[in-house]
Amino acid sequence: MSRRVEQGEATRVTLVDAAIALFTADGFANTSTTEIVRRADVTRGALYHHFADKEELFRAAYEAIEEDIFERCRAAGRGREGVAALKAGIGAYLDACLEPPVRRILLTEGPLVLGWERSLHFDDPYCARRLLRASVAALAPGPPEPLTHLLFGALLQGGIVIADAPGRRTEIGVAMDGLVDSLFEK
Repeated sequence: MSRRVEQGEATRVTLVDAAIALFTADGFANTSTTEIVRRADVTRGALYHHFADKEELFRAAYEAIEEDIFERCRAAGRGREGVAALKAGIGAYLDACLEPPVRRILLTEGPLVLGWERSLHFDDPYCARRLLRASVAALAPGPPEPLTHLLFGALLQGGIVIADAPGRRTEIGVAMDGLVDSLFEK
């Protein structure tokens, strides 16, 4: 990788990190591109070189958080099989829902800024739904999409509850484990 490409990627990462911090603290509507540029210590031209607008930068922040959660869920399931792997990944997701960037960007503002229909697709490379789909495909007969949508809906709602009331993390985790057991344990 050339030095210029490395610098460009570093600038992009710096902008996304600054955006995550500001969107978490102030929300999408109350965060200006001027604040993002100042926080990242880059020029406005650098911002618009990497992102067409604030919404595209928000999408990149959203996807960075998604990627982090994906990797944590995958790591939690490593070394486990079947239902145990699925439960470990779900637990990692629910734990992530306690974190302010996940609560604000992914669960609260993401559907508003990016649109709800984005939540219905499985094609994002780092979407936790892809991990769910793989688990469902391995554990249940038939096409995995319908059950994956239903399980993801329960998981998303559980995350929203945790985002609103962090003290409910344990009860949501117990309920999700019970749901998984009822669906897949024979």
